[in-house]
Amino acid sequence: MKPDMFKEPVSILVGLGFPAEIRCVLDAYRHLCEWPAASRDTAHSIALKACGAALRGEIEAETVRGLFVAFAEKHDLLASDAEILLASRRRRDRGPHIR
Repeated sequence: MKPDMFKEPVSILVGLGFPAEIRCVLDAYRHLCEWPAASRDTAHSIALKACGAALRGEIEAETVRGLFVAFAEKHDLLASDAEILLASRRRRDRGPHIR
């Protein structure tokens, strides 16, 4: 396993409630960088700084995971298993689009 990989991915909701899996420090970093500037807070700042430290090899990926989960919880981004299942069913039910 790569040193920046999480032992367990963090499932979050993005966009219009679609689930995404954050699997590593770089995924978390990208998500945090895309977070709207007007919505950034202390939890965001701490998680983003932790990502930078992990990418420099100063802290462990699991430390970043914990801080990213705290950020996601604060902003109601964590996806439940039911939400992930529902989203996968919606995608499957749409099927191929034939015109």
